[in-house]
Amino acid sequence: MISTARVPADKPPLPPCHDSEESMEVFKQHCQIAEEYHEVKKEITLLEQRKKELIAKLDQAEKEKVDAAELVREFEALTEENRTLRLAQSQCVEQLEKLRIQYQKRQGSS
Repeated sequence: MISTARVPADKPPLPPCHDSEESMEVFKQHCQIAEEYHEVKKEITLLEQRKKELIAKLDQAEKEKVDAAELVREFEALTEENRTLRLAQSQCVEQLEKLRIQYQKRQGSS
């Protein structure tokens, strides 16, 4: 009868009984399963690392998206402020010109 008790995969397998064909087959299967286990374990480790890298990239992309949105809002606010300041400058130039004309009229009438 074959035991179904679990043996940790990191422990080396017990050597087979060379006189028993069944023991040799079980040993061969155990070695094959242990090898597959280590390959799967290695693949899981690589996939977990890749997952961390992708999460980091996603976090960076989301941060850049937020930063870009903030820059767009800042640009719009500065554009509006620039428009307002240009309008104020234009009004000041008009007022200055009116004051010059008034000043020249006063100077000419004296």
